[in-house]
Amino acid sequence: MPRQFIFHSMLKDILKDFTGFAALERGLSKNTVSAYFNDLESFINYLKNQGAEKPQDINRNIILDYLESCREAGYEVATIARRLVAIKIFFRYLLQERIIDHDLTDVMEGPRLWRMLPGFFTPDEVERLLKAYNSRDKLDIRNRAVMEILYATGMRVSELISLQMNNLHLKEGYLRVTGKGDKERLIPVGRAAGKQLGKYIENARPALDATGKSTTVFLTKNGNPMSRKCVWRIVDRASQLTGIGKKAYPHILRHSFASHLLSGGADLRVIQEMLGHADISTTQIYTHVDQQQLKNIHRQFHPRA
Repeated sequence: MPRQFIFHSMLKDILKDFTGFAALERGLSKNTVSAYFNDLESFINYLKNQGAEKPQDINRNIILDYLESCREAGYEVATIARRLVAIKIFFRYLLQERIIDHDLTDVMEGPRLWRMLPGFFTPDEVERLLKAYNSRDKLDIRNRAVMEILYATGMRVSELISLQMNNLHLKEGYLRVTGKGDKERLIPVGRAAGKQLGKYIENARPALDATGKSTTVFLTKNGNPMSRKCVWRIVDRASQLTGIGKKAYPHILRHSFASHLLSGGADLRVIQEMLGHADISTTQIYTHVDQQQLKNIHRQFHPRA
């Protein structure tokens, strides 16, 4: 049997042990462990195709090439970022088990990686997006509230569309969100977003909820809970209306929320809590984004950059 197939089989066996470790010792949810397993299985299959015969054959370029291949295959940046996190945690495990003698993923930086990390809007661009829907039409009022809440809280689309009326605590200034693994968390909501959400609840939602019986916050014109696709259309249309020239989708408002908090000096652990990340490694992606922003500013304005 060729050596790369022996190595590939060995990694598959190690992966099974790793998933048990991730579930029991790291306390990750079943869904997270399953996602990591699928991500790492994809990476291991890629290694086999690259002819890797031993751990020493794996280098940073191979990992970057793998991430690049994911991007070329059309995967979202959030998926690629998660795959990088899975690889980094896996290599820490390999080091802990003394299968490798050093963790080559400990520092994974460089332009090729930065291009694959989450994109985000500048504060000025976000401001323009939020003002895209400014009429008194009930759907425009709803759409503005959707945009404001996505950016003000950093919540996922799935969390937004499942938000219930009894989750709103606007007087106290927070929302109760049910995230991945049915874990609840409290997210502060600022005055501007709270005001816009209150305007929607008071002036637009009653016209959408003809029966008066719906418990879901955001409704379609037919009174049904909104779908992911509907939220995507709202954000995409806002980008078109403002002519920003960047591809816009709901998750980029989540990225912008985290990036702007980090730039403003917020603690990474606080950002992790608000985003609902089970692992701080996922939140650390934004430190790379912020470093790239600093490099871009330096390159643009320093006379000898």
